[in-house]
Amino acid sequence: MLVRKIPTWQTTRRALTVTAIATFVTGGAFLSAGTASAATTLAGTCTGSVNGSMGDTVAVQGTSVKEIVRKGAQDYVNSHLWTALSVWPNTIADTIAGKGALAVGQVPNAAGGTIAGSAVGSAVATALKGSNGLGVLDGTKNEVLSAVSASVAKSCGLTTIATNYVAPGQPGAGGTGAQQGGGTATNPGGSTGNLSNLNPGTAGGSGGTAPMRDYSGLPTATPGTAVAPGVRYPANGTLPGDASAPQVGTGDQAGQGADVRDAGNAQSLSSPVGPDDVQLPMLLAVIVLAGVTAALVRTWVLRRAA
Repeated sequence: MLVRKIPTWQTTRRALTVTAIATFVTGGAFLSAGTASAATTLAGTCTGSVNGSMGDTVAVQGTSVKEIVRKGAQDYVNSHLWTALSVWPNTIADTIAGKGALAVGQVPNAAGGTIAGSAVGSAVATALKGSNGLGVLDGTKNEVLSAVSASVAKSCGLTTIATNYVAPGQPGAGGTGAQQGGGTATNPGGSTGNLSNLNPGTAGGSGGTAPMRDYSGLPTATPGTAVAPGVRYPANGTLPGDASAPQVGTGDQAGQGADVRDAGNAQSLSSPVGPDDVQLPMLLAVIVLAGVTAALVRTWVLRRAA
């Protein structure tokens, strides 16, 4: 039996060829996967909200801004009548409608974001550069594009919502066991590490913890010192000051009797006489002096009249 011998250089060349083909196929697969991951989310209109994955490109159809572009160009013609023959609003509107999808922004790496109307207007103006119906002069073309961009910016604006966003610290954001399941019996918060090392407001695991409350300054009853009301005032006893309670002895500490101690028998006493008080003899002397003075005056008047 004859066996065909293949030279060594041919064997080496075949091996290199197979390796190159495999490398090319593998590289093409990686490139295809990278292109597929950069998806484009198409918005139905140039206003409202659009849902997509974080990092996706957001685009709007040219047909959704067609009438806005037409109005912007027509407003410019109405304010510049001498450009009516070179600026064609209908042609400009048809041109933007035929541009297909226009990239206007991107879904951020957050729960949501916004795409301003100015970004949509800038994308529309870029797509219309060099189109027919913008005018003859370069200055007119730039003014028409500015008018169209301003009209779109005034009427458009999008809100982006990331459908694959997961807030940090929530179950499912990462990790296994207690971190992903929301905690265990010994670690209810789902965080790791010693909770005593966490400060208020710091993020550790699922969040910070507040220190234990200090109740040492609150007044409390010490065991053995508090006396129950039943002990202080027995059921068969009397309260202090009870008038119905029997009086022991015939007098108090000052030796006074019950008739003086009772408030109902108290009598008012005259105040002591002071040195400046007017006594009865002096009052009688003043009255006598007044009578003598009146008699003298009467006698003197009668003599004068005679």
